Amino acid sequence: MRIAIRHTSHYRYDQPVPYALQRLRLRPQSGPGQNVLEWRVTVDGVEPAVSWTDGFGNRADLVRHERNRHEIVIVAAGTVDTVDMSGVYGFTSDLAPAWIYERETPLTRPGERIQALADSVRASSGQLDSLHRLMNEVHGLIAYKPGSTGVGTDAESTLRDGEGVCQDHAHAFIAAARRIGVPARYISGYLLMDDRAQQSASHAWAEAHVDGLGWVGFDAANNNCPDDRYVRMAMGLDYRDAMPVTGVRTGQGAETLTVEISVQPVQGQSQSQSQSQG
Repeated sequence: MRIAIRHTSHYRYDQPVPYALQRLRLRPQSGPGQNVLEWRVTVDGVEPAVSWTDGFGNRADLVRHERNRHEIVIVAAGTVDTVDMSGVYGFTSDLAPAWIYERETPLTRPGERIQALADSVRASSGQLDSLHRLMNEVHGLIAYKPGSTGVGTDAESTLRDGEGVCQDHAHAFIAAARRIGVPARYISGYLLMDDRAQQSASHAWAEAHVDGLGWVGFDAANNNCPDDRYVRMAMGLDYRDAMPVTGVRTGQGAETLTVEISVQPVQGQSQSQSQSQG
């Protein structure tokens, strides 16, 4: 499937910002299941001058703003061809070895609820079966409710409250998978939905390293494995490693961020079942 994506981040400040430094993770890469045909990242109409590959293998850009700014507009756009791999990303020569993704983080640190979730799926007939059961359990335990959590909400708190968004589903899955001894990582990207092209956020899911298969994707928010409607953007131990934009700035003014994302098929290609936005 050919998918066209346009992701705009519009920062507005009520007072001039003397200095700002931003790190962008907004460049998908070609790999199993996807081929990036064209992609461009611009900041106020200019391409970033500094780009590198981080420790997780993500392409990153660094942007510096040295004059008083009232707004910053970041646009990432392009076209990607995708293939349905039934969720299997496979064995890849990543910079970070699989065992790195066994590490706990503040967002995935297990508490009583994560431990109970891990225990409930541990006795399944096999590793892959346990992970599918885990995805189903997380989907049932966390109701999809936009605005119910924030970027700093951890997996244990999400399970306690029983509601969240795709980021929270991914963190809960990752935390429990690690407790049963399976490396798991956070994936940020885009999802083609059949009920709308315009979205207010990117999507997120998890990948687990399965014996004999390599990396396999699990989207607990939608209770399915990624197919050709998914485009991978960045990965890491949790959301903080894969955030589209991070940065620092000087000044005392308030910041307002508006995100507009368009994900749509090219040349009228159709897509199947409806999905939840992340």
